[in-house]
Amino acid sequence: AEYSGLIAGLELVRDHVPDAVVEVRMDSKLVIEQMAGRWKIKHASMKPLAEQARELAPADVTWTWVPREQNGAADALANEAMDEEARTGRPAVVGTIAPAEPDPSPPADDLTAAAPAQSEKGSNPLLGWRGSVHGEPTTLVLLRHGVTDSTVRKLFCGSGGTDPGLNADGEAQAVRAAAWIARKHQVDAIVASPLRRTQETAGFVSRELGLDVALEPGMAEAAFGDWDGHSFAEIMEGWPDELSAWLGSTAVAPPGGETFDAVYERVQAARDRILERYAGQTVVVTSHVTPIKMMVRLALDAPMSVIHAMELAPASITTIAWWPDGTPSLRNFSVVPD
Repeated sequence: AEYSGLIAGLELVRDHVPDAVVEVRMDSKLVIEQMAGRWKIKHASMKPLAEQARELAPADVTWTWVPREQNGAADALANEAMDEEARTGRPAVVGTIAPAEPDPSPPADDLTAAAPAQSEKGSNPLLGWRGSVHGEPTTLVLLRHGVTDSTVRKLFCGSGGTDPGLNADGEAQAVRAAAWIARKHQVDAIVASPLRRTQETAGFVSRELGLDVALEPGMAEAAFGDWDGHSFAEIMEGWPDELSAWLGSTAVAPPGGETFDAVYERVQAARDRILERYAGQTVVVTSHVTPIKMMVRLALDAPMSVIHAMELAPASITTIAWWPDGTPSLRNFSVVPD
């Protein structure tokens, strides 16, 4: 969505004020840094959009990132324009500076203009038409593993620890989740964290759907180091200062463990690999609490603090679709199959 908006703005400049001195101000740090050449573009679907934007941008354009909390006015105008376009079925002009009045009669093959006021696929009337205009999304069905004995005892259990398997309750949860997924989705592939409990959970899905399981190390749980196998109370007693520092900053790691910032980076890289390999498909990704929270954070473009405001049930399902232009859609969160 950010790249599409950038391209539309640059096209407006080209068509109406081609000699203007242009400063692009956006609250997407990703787009600004990529267009300025300071960050690499890893997502394959973003590369052609970035190239199109570069071709449209004047040679002397400047790129300025505006924190989202300082960008309320522009955000409000964008929402107003989208609401107006959804209501009237044609591009909208909002604000005080407007180009020439567009032709009120859209072409017959303009699917966006022909979109009805309501859609069966959601409250946003454009979402139901998006596939025909932008291609099919890659849908990630994120399945947290079933319970282990460590889950029941509320012990820290990450990568590099005891690596427990599912207990009987966890296996029953995985069976229900597999059946639910089979009813709700046409699945093309299954990906799993390499830890035992996620592979076992994915195995039940594999048998239900008749699909093989591919391993993705980037979706493994965070490494909790010396805290692995301990309860929160034990850690509070044994490592009070370290725990306080860890709770206060995602850049702090448990002793011998991994920071949440590092987990975020590897989950983002794993997300990119999955989207590239399975573009346009529906993929079950069997993982853990922390990586799934990071996926949701990516989808919402939210601050890191949001991970502390989420609670994921064992064997729950969270579904996120990513469209070819990079736009995400959070479909559901922590659904527990019945």
